Amino acid sequence: MIDIHCHILPGMDDGPEDYRSSLNMAKAAVDQGIHTIIATPHHRNGSFNNNKESILKKVSQLNEFLYAEQVPITILPGQETRIYGEMTEDILYGSILPLIDISEYVFVELPFGNVPRYTSELFFDLKLHGYTPIIVHPERNRDFLERPEKLYELVKNGALTQITASSLNGRWGKKVKVLSEQFIHANLVHFIASDAHNTTSRPFELSDAYEQIKRYYGNELLFYFMENCELLINGETIHQLEPNPVRKRKILGLF
Repeated sequence: MIDIHCHILPGMDDGPEDYRSSLNMAKAAVDQGIHTIIATPHHRNGSFNNNKESILKKVSQLNEFLYAEQVPITILPGQETRIYGEMTEDILYGSILPLIDISEYVFVELPFGNVPRYTSELFFDLKLHGYTPIIVHPERNRDFLERPEKLYELVKNGALTQITASSLNGRWGKKVKVLSEQFIHANLVHFIASDAHNTTSRPFELSDAYEQIKRYYGNELLFYFMENCELLINGETIHQLEPNPVRKRKILGLF
């Protein structure tokens, strides 16, 4: 398996504090069947700033450490950037890191409480310059909960999305789990990833999520999500199903 969203780099954000903790995460990932991880430390989220060069350096160092420890896993560079108005300029300038550094795909984290008014305009600008935004964990955004048509419009206009494995598994509560399933039913999801931060409170859970996908949606959708992760790390075009509006069921409150 390939995990495209993980906080495994030591000492960069709210993930592992040191290399030993990163090692424990890497071993846990291998036990799940994960052989490749895109490391995506937080950037510009109000607590952490991790620019492109610092991430590339730490990824190289962690790969060397894991190789020395004989852990059969590959770490690739990425970044989870909180949305802001100058994202396009900073990608072109070189401080924002596209996933695996060479692809056209860029993680975009939205505030948990809302979708900024300029989001559509920014996404259009990213696309105009050859970059495709991937919205991370949209199922945990209150605006999408209350107005799922907002996510439909963004996806219809070219954005991709990534659901967190633990959301499908119920770790974030029933309401988030139901919303995740609604997004999948509406073909508004393109990737499943762990968003793991440690081995305890926010572990991988990716294999469990894939088992649920297989059980409730079948092998075809399972392979769709898994193949999209492979296409991503190869810098190839992502498969996209025709998006549909969400058949909204009334859910009061997110947490």
